[in-house]
Amino acid sequence: MGADEDMGMHEQGAPLIAEIRRVLSRIDAHAKGGGGGGEKAGTAPTTAPDVIDTPGIAPLDALNTCFGLTAFERDLVLLTAAQELEPTTAARCAAACGDPERSYPTFSLALAALGEPHWSALTPVAPLRRWQIVELDDASRLTTSRLRLDERILHFLLDSPYLDARLHGRLRRVPVPDGLPSSYDLAASRLAAGWTTGATPGAPPLVEVTGGDMRSRADIAAAAAARCGLGLYAMGAEDMPTDAVERDRLARLWQREAILLPAALIVEVGELDRDQRAATDNFLAGSAVPVVVSSEDPLRSDRSHGGARVAVPRLDDEEQLALWAHEFDGIADLAESELRSLVAQFQLPPHIVRSAAAAVRRDLPGEDELDAAGLAWRAGLDEARLGMDELGRRIEPEAGWGDLVLHERQTSVLREIVAHVRQRPTVHQEWGFAGTLRRGLGVTALFAGGSGTGKTLAAEVMARELGLDLFIVDLSQVVSKYIGETEKNLRRVFDAAERGGALLLFDEADALFGKRSEVKDSHDRYANLEVSYLLMRMEAYRGLAILTTNMKQALDTAFLRRIRFVVDFPFPAEHERAEIWRRVLPPQAPTKDIDPELLARLTVAGGSIRNIALSGAFLAAEEGDRLQMRHMLAAARTEYLKLERPLTPTEVRGWV
Repeated sequence: MGADEDMGMHEQGAPLIAEIRRVLSRIDAHAKGGGGGGEKAGTAPTTAPDVIDTPGIAPLDALNTCFGLTAFERDLVLLTAAQELEPTTAARCAAACGDPERSYPTFSLALAALGEPHWSALTPVAPLRRWQIVELDDASRLTTSRLRLDERILHFLLDSPYLDARLHGRLRRVPVPDGLPSSYDLAASRLAAGWTTGATPGAPPLVEVTGGDMRSRADIAAAAAARCGLGLYAMGAEDMPTDAVERDRLARLWQREAILLPAALIVEVGELDRDQRAATDNFLAGSAVPVVVSSEDPLRSDRSHGGARVAVPRLDDEEQLALWAHEFDGIADLAESELRSLVAQFQLPPHIVRSAAAAVRRDLPGEDELDAAGLAWRAGLDEARLGMDELGRRIEPEAGWGDLVLHERQTSVLREIVAHVRQRPTVHQEWGFAGTLRRGLGVTALFAGGSGTGKTLAAEVMARELGLDLFIVDLSQVVSKYIGETEKNLRRVFDAAERGGALLLFDEADALFGKRSEVKDSHDRYANLEVSYLLMRMEAYRGLAILTTNMKQALDTAFLRRIRFVVDFPFPAEHERAEIWRRVLPPQAPTKDIDPELLARLTVAGGSIRNIALSGAFLAAEEGDRLQMRHMLAAARTEYLKLERPLTPTEVRGWV
């Protein structure tokens, strides 16, 4: 081969070029009539020889080993690579075929010119076509059709790896986290071991990671893949093709990529319809390369794959403290006691703590009102809100103790509840009560009283005092007629709320907490299980969980014994109603002859008082007049119609 030919070769692929030259020399020998194939030029054994094991250049060697290529198949790959890398290949193929129109590699040329040829090399199930390493221009002309090397394989041979462009948009790369807490690290080790030691022989190398949030599951899986020398790519199960042919094409393409990169795949499974679930199950069952299934709940399967199933661990207080201290390192004026308060309040995964720390570093230089601890608390709240807004109604609390009109005995109990929440780090950790009691450390309360007596307002006041969000969850909406759905809905609420220890107010508790029924059928049994599940989660909840009821007497006494605080909200007396009227009327509102003592004769609770005051103000504003008793009278009539009660003359005597 002359100097001109050398100039045509790619210098960066010099070892590959040397192998290509060797194959092209066989083509030249065949063109001169010297043979170069089997014992007789043009003859082809019907059976494939053993897979080669001679060393060569690294990418080509890896291709041979991973896909089990024979010596003939290896040379066929080199011949198809030659037409892309060596300009003289076309003329040399035409000369070898004796046909100037056939200036490209063909299977018939390979059978005639290359060593150890075998017909099975180009069957659809053989490695070259099964893994789309070599493609035929026209599959109907097997021996004379032009052979092409897949572009992805060509770049692989040139040591330029990348994800196949046909997978872009369907898969995304998952980065390896910089560092993991020790319990996450242990979970990653178990997951990695599941690919190598835990799989059933002949079963797909499949492992599962459950619980936590999607990012935490991906972090653990990426660390596990890195331990095995693999990258990690993610795919949502909702993107899985339901068409069997398309799904098989995707499976083959990914399995080839998993070998070439090399990499593992994490399939993120959420809420799927029946067809999507079946498609995902079929894809997973046919996997021959490492796969992680990521899901909130374990898959319902027969576990025939035998791989590991790892749950995202819950970080204990010391791990949380170490995590917060590491991420907030270098932020001034953040004492360990303040970090412990953050740990007591927020149960955030590592990536969220990193995000919160980044927010504090960004906002601290220009912040005038909050210090580092205040910013950290606010960042924790912002991050904890993610995932909660769709599960309940969030209220940013504004009411204070001065807005409550209650007897002193009720107010003192509310302040005691606040103390139980606020002093948890001291009592549970520093004083060791968490170690001796272990269970039932959640702060739970029942607010009992009629509608409008101030139950929600009291919860708002406590949330503001604690610096927390108030989330109101309507239990009548959570309770499902479908067996098992109520428990699932409750778990979603608590799991999301655990991140930030929000104040949870379960409204309409009577929908679930009536007298627990005698078990007569499976529905009764399951209803009782749902009650027990909610009690268990409330007792274990790190924040404050409050239930409201209009019918305390209807609640099971066994349930009441498991609630730490019970606060009765009685119907307000007349002097208390007068005080409520004084507080709901803003001092800047234009009024004329408004008498709270006369208004207090209305036998309605605080919620209705607020409605009447607001409606009366709108009526006065519409008239362009000051707010007067006649406006209140009209608003009271509307409110009483809503309550389906008559407005008596005694209640409104002397108003107008």
